[in-house]
Amino acid sequence: DAIPSADQIRITTSLKSQRGSVWTKNKSIFEYWEVEVTFRVTGRGRIGADGLAIWFTEEQGMEGPVFGAADKWNGVGIFFDSFDNDGKKNNPGVIVVGNNGKLLYDHQNDGSTQALASCQRDFRNKPYPVRAKITYYQKTLTVLINNGFTPDKEDYEFCAKVEDMMLPSQGYFGISAATGGLADDHDVLSFLTFQLTEPGKEVPTLDAEIPQKDKEKYQEEFEHFQQELDKKKEEFQKEHPDVQGQPGKLFEQFFTDDPFETVNDRELRQIFEGQNRIHLEIKQLNRQLDMILDEQRRYVSAVTDEIAKRGAGIPGQQGQVSQQEIDTVVKTQEEVIRHVNEMRNSMADALRLISGAQHPGSAAGVYETTQHFNDIKEHLHVVKRDIEHLVQRNMPSSEKSKCPDLPPFPSCLSTMHFFIFVAVQTVLFIAYIMYRSQQEAAAKKFF
Repeated sequence: DAIPSADQIRITTSLKSQRGSVWTKNKSIFEYWEVEVTFRVTGRGRIGADGLAIWFTEEQGMEGPVFGAADKWNGVGIFFDSFDNDGKKNNPGVIVVGNNGKLLYDHQNDGSTQALASCQRDFRNKPYPVRAKITYYQKTLTVLINNGFTPDKEDYEFCAKVEDMMLPSQGYFGISAATGGLADDHDVLSFLTFQLTEPGKEVPTLDAEIPQKDKEKYQEEFEHFQQELDKKKEEFQKEHPDVQGQPGKLFEQFFTDDPFETVNDRELRQIFEGQNRIHLEIKQLNRQLDMILDEQRRYVSAVTDEIAKRGAGIPGQQGQVSQQEIDTVVKTQEEVIRHVNEMRNSMADALRLISGAQHPGSAAGVYETTQHFNDIKEHLHVVKRDIEHLVQRNMPSSEKSKCPDLPPFPSCLSTMHFFIFVAVQTVLFIAYIMYRSQQEAAAKKFF
């Protein structure tokens, strides 16, 4: 069901029960290699299915039940699984599964019993294409993922790593996809293969890798496509004679899918770019907090060792601390304050970025960023409390703060005054009772 076009290959369309795959025609002879795959997985629903797979196998895996390719393969498959078959709520995810040609893929459990490594990544409906970089070097397979939140092509994150992995010395690269009861569009935009060589080894020449016949065939295909492009240009110019002055730009705009950016797309792009900058700022804050905590740990361990040594050498002076140690405490506090000021400035910049992204779709990103700031505040409170506790513990006993003594309770009332006050209160109370009784008696005469 794969549909090729000029700029991409749609492995499966968003229809039910579709299967498609694309494979290299010739075997790869690279001992170590790296592939970079750019793809899109898009669908209207909140949940998609089934997923997409990147392959390196000894034989071409034609149509089958494993993400559109055949089962019992000899090699490795990197599966981008969209649907949660086992109900563990760990999808969409990336799973690395190896096979020696005898195992059946455990599709109902999402391959969890056969996975050599995995990570949870959401690769559906991203504003930019998702990129996967898969490296096999010295029996180690590494998978890096670019989640598609930023136009930066090199913004990769570590996903999975498998060591001591034996793969066939020669094999075919491929990519496949499948849909089930739910469906997504699985589009592949590029599939680049690189050979990796050890330092000092001679790289094979291109003539040794590509036969002359294939070169001639590729050249003929290129010339054929170039002729078709020239024909389309001529037809366009004949149909639009009023734009002869600038045919290049108009031709480019005519044949591109979406030459102009809509207002909603621009706002969405700005929101994602702002959230990406916020994410980078939070990463920087976390690194600075780690540095502060490391300095604090080193300082606490050094002070503790010094106090232990002095306490062991002079038992009578365990509670005394030298002026040099107090100066060290003060310097450390100044260093902490400096780091806190730097983080405060970074947080202010991040807040300005948040305020700039005024769009309802950014509520989730703002909430997540607020949570990060709350975590940072908690870390700062912990650092402040630890430093105050350390300073109080290391201060001399004579300099430790003490609570002030309470002043004596003032007593300005004598016994005579007290009795006079009680007598006056009693007389007033009796007079009030008598007055109320007379009023009630007068009121009863009318009944």
